[in-house]
Amino acid sequence: MLAVVVERFGGPDALRIVDLPSPEPGPGQVRIRVAAAAVNPVDLATRAGEFDGLHGGLSQVGIGWDAAGTIDGVGAGVAGLATGDTVIGLRDRLAEPLGTHAEQVVLDVSAITKATIDPVRASTLPLNALTAAQALDALALPTGGTLLVTGAAGGLGGYAVELAALRGLRVIASAGAADEELVRGFGAEFFVPRNENLAASVRAFVPGGVDGVVDAAVLGVPAMDAVRGGGAFAAVIGEGPTSYRGIRVIGVKIRANGVELGGVQRLAELGRLSLRVADTLPLAEAAKAHQRLQEGGLRGRLVLVP
Repeated sequence: MLAVVVERFGGPDALRIVDLPSPEPGPGQVRIRVAAAAVNPVDLATRAGEFDGLHGGLSQVGIGWDAAGTIDGVGAGVAGLATGDTVIGLRDRLAEPLGTHAEQVVLDVSAITKATIDPVRASTLPLNALTAAQALDALALPTGGTLLVTGAAGGLGGYAVELAALRGLRVIASAGAADEELVRGFGAEFFVPRNENLAASVRAFVPGGVDGVVDAAVLGVPAMDAVRGGGAFAAVIGEGPTSYRGIRVIGVKIRANGVELGGVQRLAELGRLSLRVADTLPLAEAAKAHQRLQEGGLRGRLVLVP
């Protein structure tokens, strides 16, 4: 089977398409024939070597976290799933030589859920929707609380706005000026163009500052300055900025959770979450997908189709 890997970290041209033996599922695992796999910013960071310390000294690093497809192999002890079932799942184990940007991938049963929507759109859900949901869980803001979401037009930010609004939070969204209509459609009550002074603009809407922030744009201190004293800050990459003014800083560590993934999929099925696909490309054009994502300006995810 073909897979996208990195043997030496670098730019998009560092990606390699290699032909490897099909992986075998172990106990509690299934093998998935991948039909679609989204390309995320974390894939670019992996390719560039930003997570090198998490790969356990592998000579070959697999790329890709999200997958949608059909089970074509079942390990011992698996119940409730069978060959031919369509599923979506998240790969969150980085010390493995293969990612989801491949024709086949093995995942733990606990990391997947049966699919109820088409694979291309479904593949945009696992990493971004689960990160948004787990960030909101960590913030634990009460109904009616105020939340700032930076990067609100992106894949992660868009889901954060929609899920926060569904939880009864009042959302202030920050994004490019041209995206105001889009993010208000997600449920944002207030909007701040990203070229404005973020803290000053947010505090004009919410005197004293918001209760919390999901920093999808990874702005750090400028986003924290918009939070009230004693509020909360969810960092989606790394540990976030140093805490001050009693602000609780949480480094969100995404974890695969098939039950939770089934819940967000149900919201998408009901039209409560927006599944946005910018384009599909064949697996062989993974480097082109990385280049396009790196250039920015996309609204929705690029999806590789093996």
